Amino acid sequence: ELQRLSQEVSVYRDLAQAFGKKGLQAMLIESVLPELEREANELLGRMSNYRMSVKLETQRERKSAQGEFIETLEIKISDELGTRSYEMFSGGEAFRINLALRIALSRILAQRRGAPLPTLFIDEGFGTQDAAGRERIIEVIQAIQPYFQKIIVITHMDEVRDAFPVRIDVVKTDRGSTFWVN
Repeated sequence: ELQRLSQEVSVYRDLAQAFGKKGLQAMLIESVLPELEREANELLGRMSNYRMSVKLETQRERKSAQGEFIETLEIKISDELGTRSYEMFSGGEAFRINLALRIALSRILAQRRGAPLPTLFIDEGFGTQDAAGRERIIEVIQAIQPYFQKIIVITHMDEVRDAFPVRIDVVKTDRGSTFWVN
């Protein structure tokens, strides 16, 4: 009886490990990261005039013990100055990095589920960009239009607004807001 119970415990330990964070879950994440990086780098490259790229790392060496690794998700960004952590980039650069990662992740999840990407909302963020940065982001948005049924860009900037042929203009008045479709 003791031997049978010991074998049963062993099976349950194996199952717990397989379904734990270092098992199947880690394998799934590891399998999607190269595709996520590739998609994000294509978009980020276009938004940064091909001077920035992203690298996602899922393990790093422990500071206290050499040769021992811990699970993590580190976002490393490379540009002409070298590789730095995400936190070291400006607001405008961070917006481009975020946008590239969000769009890439949305596309991958939709592809894996066999589902369409109905709507992408981009709410502001353009104010952190210089004129060239805004232009490149607008070009990327126009280039990814085939992947989405609708892309809704929310902005207060005339330059961004005028880049899109169909718009819903909203004007706030003393009596409330009014809107019309252009």
